Amino acid sequence: MASGCPMMQRPQTDHPCFGGDHSKAGRIHLPVAPGCNIKCGFCERKFDCANESRPGVTSRVLNPVQALERVRLVKRHMEKAGGARLKVVGIAGPGDPLANPRTFETFSLVREAFPEMTLCLSTNGLLLPEMIDEIVTHDVHSLTVTINALTPETGAKVYEWINYKGQRLEGEAAGALLLGRQLEGLRLAAEAGMMVKVNHVYIPGVNDHETLDLAVKVRGLGAAMMNIMPVIPVGQFRDIEPPSERDMELVRNQAELILSQARHCKQCRADAAGVVGQDIDLDALAV
Repeated sequence: MASGCPMMQRPQTDHPCFGGDHSKAGRIHLPVAPGCNIKCGFCERKFDCANESRPGVTSRVLNPVQALERVRLVKRHMEKAGGARLKVVGIAGPGDPLANPRTFETFSLVREAFPEMTLCLSTNGLLLPEMIDEIVTHDVHSLTVTINALTPETGAKVYEWINYKGQRLEGEAAGALLLGRQLEGLRLAAEAGMMVKVNHVYIPGVNDHETLDLAVKVRGLGAAMMNIMPVIPVGQFRDIEPPSERDMELVRNQAELILSQARHCKQCRADAAGVVGQDIDLDALAV
């Protein structure tokens, strides 16, 4: 992109994960979706520390009824504390929400009890095309699709395997199928009127050469925002040196000439609740 291109405008929303005012809008992630249909090389769910903040981590998995009760607890707590109010209820794992029926059972309960809440969903996109109608039916407003590769060759380096309709694929075949599903699902979601953000885990020497091209591609399909996150050195990439803050600032500045960037992301846990960066201690809340 030419250096004179203007920065892309942020979407207008009070959703804190899409650029809304954190001081006014809180969010809660409900950990009701443990199963996953892909294995990312940087994903490690075998251990959990209460002070650890990274995707795929939760202290425990909830059923839909327990999840609804947690929404009630957090909502009451935030109203009593003053300041930000709970406005967004999201499901982001700890696996992939679209691979778990409890996701939509939970959304149904939340929508019935709290019709004013904004519903949000994060997915790896593998099942997105065939589940768009279900997502729209449940009145999901905001969708995040995590896309970490723009070619099958890079996908083979990022993903260990995918499982699609009972078939396990690895290597470039897995990367090609996943990418095609992600891009098609993103396009359908944008056409359905959802606000779509693309998460991208930035891995030096692995997928960093595709980041800006990915921004161009997803903008053309209707994405409103992009969130470039530094890889956390765990799992297959446990020995990799993560990008510096300077490197992340540089790539975000370049990408912002293409697509609005979410710079405030804290790579939240699957059970995060409260204001971004100031999560509530759920263990301290009475059940």
